[in-house]
Amino acid sequence: MQHIKIDIPEGILNGDLVIPKAAEALILFAHGSGSSRHSPRNQQVAQTLQQYGLATLLFDLLTPEEEINEIGSEYRFNVDLLTDRLILATQWIRKSHPQLKIGYFGASTGAAAALKASLKVDTFAIVSRGGRPDLAMQALPWIQAPTLLIVGGDDEVVLSMNREAMEQMQCIKELAIVEGATHLFEEPGKLKEVAELAAKWFLMMLHKKAAVLR
Repeated sequence: MQHIKIDIPEGILNGDLVIPKAAEALILFAHGSGSSRHSPRNQQVAQTLQQYGLATLLFDLLTPEEEINEIGSEYRFNVDLLTDRLILATQWIRKSHPQLKIGYFGASTGAAAALKASLKVDTFAIVSRGGRPDLAMQALPWIQAPTLLIVGGDDEVVLSMNREAMEQMQCIKELAIVEGATHLFEEPGKLKEVAELAAKWFLMMLHKKAAVLR
């Protein structure tokens, strides 16, 4: 693992980069509100992706100063800000690793940022975990990157939001419902299922081969 510092106009974004040998793609993680690169859920997913030969970058969408700021919560729910940070991080990492195709894994509000960022970044695939695509509703008809929306079967409100979002999307898309899982996929084995679904989606879109997610 390589610890990196991404320079942006407002300061520094800290990140953790892992690039397996012969990796063809790099998956940037856009975490949800109140989270960071230290999220155990995203770390578990990242480790699975690495096992499948995918490079991963987990990074903080906020600077350390913003994290401790009293209005940090306002930053976290500012999807436009999170989108800009994701784009900047993508541009930064592409300078040193131009050979890697870019994919996004977004959770909660980070999923909305990933969808919006894909309009300005050449993105081969997107995976959303318990995401809020409704927060990027105006952008949805224009999304071109193949998108997998993963939602817990018991996360009824977010599941409804994702179904509505699917109707607006014109790209290659799929909704994967993890039965028996709630919003954070904390139930035994459910997050592993999410990670496997994500890995298969990224590899399927990377190699343009037909595959069965389950």
